[in-house]
Amino acid sequence: MNGPELILPKTRRKGFAARAFANPAFLCGAVVLGLIFVMAVFAPLIAPYDPLAQNMTNRTASPFWLAGADWAHPFGTDGLGRDYLSRIIYGARISLLIGIFTVITSGIIGTVMGVLAGYFGGKVDLVINFLIMTRLTLPVIMVALAVVAIFGGSLIVVVLVLGLLLWDRFAVVIRSAVMQIRNQEYIQAAQSMGYSTPKLLVKELLPNIFDRFAVIATFEMAHAILLEASLSFLGLGVQPPTPSWGLMVAEGRQYLLFDSWLILIPGAAICVLVLAINMMGDALRDVLAPENRN
Repeated sequence: MNGPELILPKTRRKGFAARAFANPAFLCGAVVLGLIFVMAVFAPLIAPYDPLAQNMTNRTASPFWLAGADWAHPFGTDGLGRDYLSRIIYGARISLLIGIFTVITSGIIGTVMGVLAGYFGGKVDLVINFLIMTRLTLPVIMVALAVVAIFGGSLIVVVLVLGLLLWDRFAVVIRSAVMQIRNQEYIQAAQSMGYSTPKLLVKELLPNIFDRFAVIATFEMAHAILLEASLSFLGLGVQPPTPSWGLMVAEGRQYLLFDSWLILIPGAAICVLVLAINMMGDALRDVLAPENRN
């Protein structure tokens, strides 16, 4: 007894794979994101140098596309002589960790609130709607700046702050989806068979809103990565000497006029990662539930 969108064993999985390989945007985004993920996971094996090792005699060495480049450092070195390629590789870890754990935190909060509001309605819906509206009145970046300034910048603090601020979109979308399917026949059949509310929500309702959750999760992951880069750029995110792409952009500001690649390389890395995630998110709805395409 499954809903019309429940992912069934073999046929639906085969259909998903076929649609994924046939969707250029999804495929391109998945390949790029996969490469960045592999780079982050195997950073100790891929990075040619320790990202924290300084060499003051070899500061701001040029990258390979400029005259006088030192091929021992293909992306050059920063103002402290640290290998820029190694810092870019390790910086991917920070961005992905921020994005993934922020989505997990905000996704759990938003999904629970959205399911409760959409399924039970009434006073529960009113209370959760009030919380959503309250959250929407708070500017994310300003609140994040204030909280991080008070408690200090660190990976854990940034994840918690962003996770507690980015749940509203999950709640709104999941609430709407649950309200659409809560009166479907398969939900009523489960109720008539004596399913407890937790069992019904977990086994019948949640699988049928997974596609909405997945799409929102990709966009919120990209949003979290950009917010972390913004906080690090302002000196209130991940703290030095940890290699963070946003922090690398901030550290390269003083060399903007003469060594602009110190900003362009980490900036390009952020753009590529966010673009790949957004391409996947944009195509994911069609891949997961093509019957709902407009």
